[in-house]
Amino acid sequence: MQIIPSYPPAHRGTRTDRWPRPPSCLTAARLNEPPLNARITVAGLVILRQRPGTAKGVIFLTLEDETGVVNIIVWRHVYERFRRAVVAGRMLRVTGRLQRAHSVTHVLAEQIEDISALLDTLVAPA
Repeated sequence: MQIIPSYPPAHRGTRTDRWPRPPSCLTAARLNEPPLNARITVAGLVILRQRPGTAKGVIFLTLEDETGVVNIIVWRHVYERFRRAVVAGRMLRVTGRLQRAHSVTHVLAEQIEDISALLDTLVAPA
């Protein structure tokens, strides 16, 4: 099991310093660093939820952080376990296996946590 920690911010006072990223999360810009099948954690705003009828219960999420977007694949058994977070969460922390195929990187979700409460810290005074 490998979790790659995020680096501390280089400069205080910028908007990215205040981004409410939980500990040990990888940013979208760093998804090229871990090896294939590494277990990683990402966090971001949910900008897209898709549940195509042809996908046999698979849900596709797109999360956005301050560096880019992360594609998440949620299998049916994972969805059933974390249904509330997948359906209602505005900001999620997702732990899973990193996959790359045909120049596309995505995370196969294993754990999903609704961290929407952290959104309040984006507008809190510095």
